[in-house]
Amino acid sequence: MAKRIDYYDDPDAPAANSLVPSVNVIVTNDAGEVLMIRRTDNDNWAVPGGAIDLGESIPQAAVRETLEETGITCEITGLVGTYSDPRHVILYTSNGEARQEFSLVLTARAVSGEPTPSDESREVRWVSRDQVVALRMDRSMRMRIEHYLAGVGIPYVG
Repeated sequence: MAKRIDYYDDPDAPAANSLVPSVNVIVTNDAGEVLMIRRTDNDNWAVPGGAIDLGESIPQAAVRETLEETGITCEITGLVGTYSDPRHVILYTSNGEARQEFSLVLTARAVSGEPTPSDESREVRWVSRDQVVALRMDRSMRMRIEHYLAGVGIPYVG
């Protein structure tokens, strides 16, 4: 099975060979819970997201990726921040791509649908705000969620 391996400031990381604009989406429901997925490629918890396709806007990509990975239709409500740290390299073992981090993290509210796993998500569920950070996840995902939970209202730029 193809794997995703995240490296951060690691001398053993492969040199990045691509940069792909992507989105992550922190979706909440009326109870204030956060929509989380357990990824199939590394078994870590994350918020939905993925690459922005040609001809697609940032919000369109965010809504599409969320629906594909979770079964939830959402409406974009804001921006958590931008994440482009060249020390974070993501290796995709299926094709040898070593991608430098480049992600826009948006907020959204759930509009319809039921949490439903996909090829990219082995588990999808609503998680209370106080339990989200207890889940196993990569440090970059944890940082993004912590920025959202801090609720400072000013987007992170990094």
